[in-house]
Amino acid sequence: MFTGIVEELGQIEQRDDGRLVVRCRDVLGDAKLGASIAVNGCCLTVVDWDADDGWFSADVTTETFARTQLGDLQPGDRVNLERPVRLADRLGGHLVQGHVDAVGTIVDPVPDLKVKIPGELSRYVVEKGSITVDGVSLTVVDPSDDGFTVAVIPHTAKVTSLGHKGVGDRVNIEVDVMAKYAERLLVGHTDQS
Repeated sequence: MFTGIVEELGQIEQRDDGRLVVRCRDVLGDAKLGASIAVNGCCLTVVDWDADDGWFSADVTTETFARTQLGDLQPGDRVNLERPVRLADRLGGHLVQGHVDAVGTIVDPVPDLKVKIPGELSRYVVEKGSITVDGVSLTVVDPSDDGFTVAVIPHTAKVTSLGHKGVGDRVNIEVDVMAKYAERLLVGHTDQS
């Protein structure tokens, strides 16, 4: 479980078949084999690392490359990194699973970031609700049938990859898991006519 508060802006060092090597420093402070690190909002497992040299690697399945924006990544690309939340930590963003729901496309860049998403996700997007874009917890300003707008403050644009994204760039989207659970609980208890 994550919060969507990015700890570090890393960089893709290498991509070989199903393995990503990510340059970073801060998220390696307590790294160990099998640890989770969210990369652009996608929970990955550390399979190798060198804290002194500043990198970690993670295996990524063909399925994950196909269903997330991670398949677009090339050496030199910036990525948002976050370690899982500890029970004693403050929850500065919102509850984020690191399970990408879909890939969206940027229509307008920051500061008034507009993202187009698959229509079936729009029912989970509400004004003032939480949404995760490339692992960044954001508050929806304006939901629509095929997307949403969020206001990105200068600090967030500077310390995340969102400030480097342009029109047409693809981003990982995770809707608020609480909305999905609420819908699931209501199925069968409401009039579906």
